[in-house]
Amino acid sequence: MDWHRSALVALSSAALFAAAACSKNSEPPVALAAQPPAQAQTRAPAGPPINQIAADLPLLPMGITNGARPVAVIKAAYEFAARHPEVMNYIPCFCGCERAGHKGNHDCFVAGRDDAGDVTHWDVHGISCQVCIDVAYEARQMHESGATVRAIRKAIDERYAAWPTQTPTPMPPGRGGH
Repeated sequence: MDWHRSALVALSSAALFAAAACSKNSEPPVALAAQPPAQAQTRAPAGPPINQIAADLPLLPMGITNGARPVAVIKAAYEFAARHPEVMNYIPCFCGCERAGHKGNHDCFVAGRDDAGDVTHWDVHGISCQVCIDVAYEARQMHESGATVRAIRKAIDERYAAWPTQTPTPMPPGRGGH
């Protein structure tokens, strides 16, 4: 085994000597060995974590990659719930989550807000429930197309009318909606 070690040292020394002799650079061979590999220099910087929606919102719970819908759809549902409680507090859910104390689809995603109304923590239920995600995603699409809260509520109620359960969600105030 000692002869293997001796041979390795001899080869390493010869390689360093050859590199120094062939180099037009006046720096010692050690400087060449200290340079990072070319692929490390071209590697893209790491992006945001997969469970980040936006810098002003908390990270989503882990497990988003194993959710009931694609990650982008889940993130969109959580972000819509976070940014539009004026809509989501009036949209019911139909998955049976009222047994967990949920009052509407908003609660499937947002578990807490501070006094300013900013999200402080999420409910993990929304990651794994297709119904919750689908209701929120449909509400988001309708809101983005200009529908009022009353129109969104009416459409969601009609779509899920045959479902056996529904959260005890209040109706939107006013006649025309928001």
